[in-house]
Amino acid sequence: MALEHPSEKGDHGRLGRFEKLAELASNFTSSAAFSLFCVLLVAGFVAVHLAHLDVSWQHLLGDAMGAVALLLLALLKNSERRAEHAIQVKLDAIAAALLEQHQGDPGPAHRDLAKAIGIEDVE
Repeated sequence: MALEHPSEKGDHGRLGRFEKLAELASNFTSSAAFSLFCVLLVAGFVAVHLAHLDVSWQHLLGDAMGAVALLLLALLKNSERRAEHAIQVKLDAIAAALLEQHQGDPGPAHRDLAKAIGIEDVE
């Protein structure tokens, strides 16, 4: 297993299966349906606790909340690192384009800048 930056994996400019899954999961977790699911999960935990049901039900719902929290943390970190890399690529391209413009030579940095502007877009 290689410990690479998530945005460095796979083909350049193409999203791999994991990146597509992470993007879909990110879109789903920011939806109203997922928020409703989380509210219902917490409400279920509170209801089981207030109803004094068997402790195993409390453990089940508590473990489910812990699993959801852990998955959201991993998803958040992945999204953060991809966005961070996209910003850095854009800044590098802008700096190179400004340098070329200052030198009066519109060259490959302008093409890199145009390519970098859409780096975080989903294919």
